[in-house]
Order: sequence, then C-alpha cells, then structure tokens
Amino acid sequence: MTSQEIRKRFLAFFEERQHTIVPSAPMVIKDDPTLMFTNAGMNQFKEYFLGNRKPVALRVTDSQKCLRVSGKHNDLEEVGKDTYHHTMFEMLGNWSFGDYFKKEAIAWAWELLTEEFKIDKDRLYVTYFEGSSDDGLREDAEAYKLWAGIVPEERIIPGSKKDNFWEMGDQGPCGPCSEIHIDIRTEEERDRIPGRELVNKDHPQVVEIWNLVFMEFNRKADGSLEKLPAKHVDTGMGFERLCMVLQGVRSNYDTDVFTPLIREIEAITNSRYGKEEKTDIAVRVIADHVRAVAFAIADGQLPSNTGAGYVIRRILRRAIRYGFTFLNQKEPFIYKLVDTLSNQMHQAFPEIKSQKNLVVNVIKEEEQSFLKTLDQGLVLLETIISAAKDNHVSGAKAFELYDTYGFPIDLTALILSEKGYGLDQEGFEKELQKQKERSRAATSVTTGDWVVLAEDAEEEFVGYDMLDTRVKITRYRAVSSKKDGEMYQVVFNLTPFYPEGGGQVGDKGYIESADGDVAYIIDTKKENNLIVHFAKSLPRNIEGSFKAVVDKNQRRRTSANHSATHLLHQALRKVLGDHVEQKGSMVHNDHLRFDFSHFSKVSPEELQAVEDFVNARIREQLPLEEKRNIPYHQAIEEGAMALFGEKYGDTVRSIRFGESMELCGGTHVQNTADIWHFIITGESAVAAGIRRIEAITLDAAKEYFTSQSDTFREVKTVLKNAKDPVKAIVALQEENNTLKKQVDSLLKAKAKNLKGELMAKLEEVNGARFLAARVDLDPSVVKDLAFDMGKGLKNLFVLFAAEHEGKALLTCYISKELAEEKSLNAGQVVRELGKLIQGGGGGQAFFATAGGKNPGGIPQVLEKAREFVK
Repeated sequence: MTSQEIRKRFLAFFEERQHTIVPSAPMVIKDDPTLMFTNAGMNQFKEYFLGNRKPVALRVTDSQKCLRVSGKHNDLEEVGKDTYHHTMFEMLGNWSFGDYFKKEAIAWAWELLTEEFKIDKDRLYVTYFEGSSDDGLREDAEAYKLWAGIVPEERIIPGSKKDNFWEMGDQGPCGPCSEIHIDIRTEEERDRIPGRELVNKDHPQVVEIWNLVFMEFNRKADGSLEKLPAKHVDTGMGFERLCMVLQGVRSNYDTDVFTPLIREIEAITNSRYGKEEKTDIAVRVIADHVRAVAFAIADGQLPSNTGAGYVIRRILRRAIRYGFTFLNQKEPFIYKLVDTLSNQMHQAFPEIKSQKNLVVNVIKEEEQSFLKTLDQGLVLLETIISAAKDNHVSGAKAFELYDTYGFPIDLTALILSEKGYGLDQEGFEKELQKQKERSRAATSVTTGDWVVLAEDAEEEFVGYDMLDTRVKITRYRAVSSKKDGEMYQVVFNLTPFYPEGGGQVGDKGYIESADGDVAYIIDTKKENNLIVHFAKSLPRNIEGSFKAVVDKNQRRRTSANHSATHLLHQALRKVLGDHVEQKGSMVHNDHLRFDFSHFSKVSPEELQAVEDFVNARIREQLPLEEKRNIPYHQAIEEGAMALFGEKYGDTVRSIRFGESMELCGGTHVQNTADIWHFIITGESAVAAGIRRIEAITLDAAKEYFTSQSDTFREVKTVLKNAKDPVKAIVALQEENNTLKKQVDSLLKAKAKNLKGELMAKLEEVNGARFLAARVDLDPSVVKDLAFDMGKGLKNLFVLFAAEHEGKALLTCYISKELAEEKSLNAGQVVRELGKLIQGGGGGQAFFATAGGKNPGGIPQVLEKAREFVK
C-alpha cells in the first residue's frame, strides 16, 4: 500500500466505527501560551479532556501534523542520525471523550493491525503499566487482562512509569498507556535475541508503532493526581513507522513518505543515498527538515530570531549546514524540494499546495541569508585560527562564533581538524550550558494548582455587548516568573474582558467589590478554552461578587485599530491584487501591524492609494454588520474571508463593513467613522514574499497631526517665518551643495600637493617602492590618493593610516605586479595590522581597508608595515 492508501484505510476503519473524521489542526499553535507547536495528536483536544468545553463528537479520528524538537528521543541534533525519529511527523489517532475506554481501544487496535493491515501477530509485542509506588498507582490489571485475551502472555510486557504512563507535561491530563511494538528484524536476528528483550531499548528495528493512552487523571502542581471529570481514550500511531512496516522496509526513510524527496535531493546535489554514512545522514536531515519547515511556514510561522520562528530557523539552518558541509552545496537548493513535497502531500494537507509560492520564497531567502553568514563565519574563523596559540582554539571563542554569528559548532570543529587544530569542546559546552540556563531562568514560569471556588460548565464572554458587569470568581491560581514576578490568574463565571487572540491584545481594567476593594486586571489571555485574567493581587473576599470593568479607552482604541486592519486588508486586495493574503497581524491600542503576501516593495503611490481607500471607507460611515454563532460553511457562502492557518470551529462570527467581510473573534467599532482617520507609518519586508504595513488610527492619528503641526511651526521659526518654507529649504540645500563642492575641491588640491611630498618619501625596500605614512584626510580622498600614486609607478606598496571621527582607518595599495611577484595580499595586510588598532577589515589583493577603535596604535602600524616587504 502507498502511504496515501494507508492513511485513508486508517481513517475509514474508525469512521466505520462511528468516529467523526476531523482535519489536522495547524502545526503552529496560536492561542495556547503553554505550547509553540502541536507536538501530539491530543493538543487540539486538551479543553475536552480538562472538561472546559463539550466535544462536538464523542468519537473522532484524524491524522495530525506534529512537530517535536526536544524531549524523549527527539533532540534535534540527533534527527537524521537514526532511521525512525523525525522533527515533523504524522500522528494517526482515534479518540473517545467519555465514551468507550480500554476494552474497545485495545480490541480495535489489534483488529486494525492484524486483520485490516495483515501484520504478522508473531512480530507484535504489547506493554501495560506496571504501577508506580511514587503515585500510589497499582498495575493496570484491566489492560493486562484485556491483552491476555488476544495475545500470548510472553508477548505482554510490564512497563515503568517512564514508558507506560503518558503525561502532557509537568501538569495536566495524564494516564496509563499500552504501547504496541513491532519487531521487523530478520528471522536469524529474531532467533538470536527474542524481540521481548529489545522492547523500549532504542533498537532501530524493534520500535513502538502505537500508543493507547487511557486518560483518567490530572497532574497537579504539587505532583499529586486527581481524577478527570470523565475517562478518555487518546491513541497515537506513528504514520511513518506504520508505512515502514506495511511497505516491508527497515527505515522510515525507505518508505514512499520520503523516497520522492530523497531522489530529488540526489538529483540536485549529485549525491547517492545508501553508499556512505555521512552523505546518508545529510540526506535524511534535509528530507526530514524540509517537511517541518515547509508545513510550519504554510501554517503561518515565518523563520525569525525569537520563539517559534527561531525554532523553524534553527531546523532550516541545520539542513543548510548539512548540505553545505557534506553535499558541497554552496548555493540555495532546499527550496527546490517544495514542489516534490507539494505534489506528494497536497491531497491530505491542501495548505502545502495553496501556500507553495510563499514557502518556496521564504526558504530560498533564508538559505541565501545563512549561506552569507557561513561565508562571514569562515573569514572570522580564519582570524581566530591565526590568533590561536598551541594549535588550539578555546571553547569561548568557538561559542562567540556560534552565538553571535550563528556559525555551527560542528562546522567549526570540522574545519579546525582539517587544518590540524584542536577545539576545546568542553569549554564550548560550558558556555552553551550557561546560555541555556540564562534563557531558562528568563522564561521559566511556576504555576500553582487551580483553587476551584465554584463549578462552572463554560465561562461566557459578554464583552461584545458590555464593558462592565457583575461577576463571581470561579477559580484562581498563583503564578510567578522572573520577568513578571508574583501574580494571580483568575477565572470568572462570565467576563467582559477580551482575551488575547487573533492578533488583538487582551483587555485591561479592574474588578471592584461592594465595599470598594479593587484588584487591577493587567492582561487577559485564553488557555484551554478558559479566559484567564492576570492580576497582581486578589481581592480580600474572593468569594464575593464584583463589578468587572474593562478599560474603555484602551478597548475603544484597540477596536478602532482592529476594524482598520479589516479595511486595510480589503484595500490591499483592491490596490495590489487578489493574491494578497493576511499572514499575521498585531492590534494594540496605540498602533496596528499587518503582514501580507506580496512579492515586491509597495510603491509610495500604491501606499497612498491604500491609505486613501481606507479613509474613504471611514468617511462613508459604514455600520458594523455582525453575525454570531453561524455555521462556518454558511459564513463562507455569504462571502466571509477565512484566514489561512487559523483553526475555526463549527460555528463562527462574521464581521462586515460594506464590502469587507471576514471571520473574526475580535472587538470592533460600531461604525467606521469611529476609526476617525487612518495613517500608514511604515512599510517593510518581513521575509521573501511577505510585506508589513504599520499604521495608526484615532487618538494616535490625532497626536500624529498635532506633532506634525508643532514640527512645522518650529521649522518656520528656524526659517525666520519664511512665507514659503519649502522654497526656503530648497535654497538652503542648494547653498549647502555649493559649499560641499568647494570643500571637495580644496581637499583634492590638498591631496595633490600632498602627493608630491609623499612621492619624495618613497623608499626602495627589497625591490618595492615602499611608503607607510599618516595622512589625516577624508577616507574617500585617501583612496583616491593611493590610486593616483599607483597610476604611474610599478612595484608600489603604500600603507596610509588616518584618524577620522575618533577611529583609526587603514588603507593599503599594492601594485598588481608586486602582489603577484611577492605573493602579497592587501587584504591580509590590513587584517594583520588591524589587530594593532583593535579592529579588522579586508578587501582585494591589490587594495584593502580596515578600521579600528584605537587610533593610539597607528605608530605601531606604520612601523610594522615595513615587515611585509622585507
């Protein structure tokens, strides 16, 4: 069976057993502060397990895109070195939300594998939870008994808490699990060592393919367990491993999930997979990583230097450096694989096809950028090597190259070994660990358990219609972090506070008791379908009733900016074309930011047209037309635009202003006139094919006009209240240009006079006409002087030093014939001499420049220059 057939057969099997097939959630998580990426099939169902929302169906099945770059067996630096772990992978799963439990889950798993997929029963082993004294949990006798009814006892293996008790994290839903392992070794190997002895021992041919999790507990902050409101089934089967088994191969990379990519890599890089270990690892790394990066970009996550974007950039750069080092790829090539990936996977995941152009352009630009970084790193590494003592480079220097310039440590080690130099690897690891500890300390958050004051099935958001209301606290917990210190997260029975989401910041405000006790709400977020309010303190009587009040000025300004992003989106599509799609937004109370797909810089004329379009809609005073809780398909049929990469429910909310209609959960003005005015303050590139517009409205626009008016008055005062300020400024510019020309003319005359003096100082040193002198002129004049001297003279070696604006500048000119005859290189000269002025530089063999922060080193530079021609 092909991989596509395997996926379809799995879903159909559970659909026949009354499971609803649901689509994969985006791999990039946007509205859960506890996760960057979907790393397990259960992530999109967390709120069901916790009882915060009722599921749309009690039985579901899916194939979920997942991304893991850390954790058990999934260190990024190890992916590619074996044949069965990945960054991105598909998790096939079936789920029961308080419906069936162990009996059905175990029976169906065995039936699917052995009857539907015809896997040899003698190659399968199963595990069950043996219990844990730490948690006071007995062995899972129920699971053992169920397995014993269908599997010989010698194939049923007890498993420890580490292997057979699944947990979402330090806190959250968890429960015992039963794993199904398969032994795909040869008969000879199986006769030598029984498969039972290799289960959970990281053997590449004795691997887990399916994990059946019986979710029944919630892990609290103190480590204790409490029962969940209902018992659930959460299963996850590695799609790539299942394909390996059913296609009769011994490596995930030999399945048709990867072979089309591998063949394309071989063709592009002129390499052969399966012949040499280093090449094979490089090919596997690239084939794995391009999938992770491409789908992350398609789901809306661009590479960047922070957060989830940094993870994607790190994955891509690892692929680039493997291609650079082991496949000799010095030009971008990974982007060429996206077409193959799209053709292969678009039926199951249509986003990879619809976003293909964006993915290709972003990967190509990232490759170009990092390859330049590698080139710069090679130059810096040469400098480090030349300064190294005892043929040994310190770990601190290697870490600086890694941390500051992004130069991979494995590439540093490889180059050093080729040149006969050693690397202090232990010192590097110490510096790396220090950085990790600093980062961990800066971002670590300690979260206490929820203190539940009242059971509440679902918290109601009333903030579309009111900015204050009476509330009661249903639960709270303490949280602390190095960044924000001690604070509390509070949940109400209903709330007018909008939680951060869809690019819009969360509301601020306060709650007040009848006796005037006030607690300030400093932020609002959403977590697992709970609207969580952040407060620095709790009210004295937490069980009382409170008046919850949203900061209406912040809400008013934020709503104006959010409505303006909808009009901006419409304007961009009108002015630039229908290819424009929103790729991200940030709506604050004082400004807005809007990212969109477009493959060239937006011209000033186009920006003006966009701004004019939005302001025309504001002047039209278009009323808000809002529809809540309508079926998704109805909203789309009515013309609403859905944003790619967003996860929508069965019912949605649509927002319309005239011809602009989008699905949106944010807050908006009642009439476009409330936006007052729209001003674009900036346009820039975010990545290849992604542009960004920044803008302001309402109060910020009023402040902008006030500031511009004040500036204009100051300009008029400086111009002595000229009747025509523009004409006066043009006259000043013309006068300035005239004076500049006169200064340039004087400097050239000075240089011409100086040339004669310098020519007289030339010395004959070892067959070269040598001069090292200090000339405190403008850098451009010094360059002209050096080339002017070189016009009529052969075998010239000139080193000029100058002090300019507090810095030392070096200029070296060497006649081409002298450079060739004596193997001299101006670039190497200035790099070496640059150390004496605490700087560096470079250039060509016949001309180079350097700069440094220590002008006091100039005398030593002039003295040492002579050594190069001696």
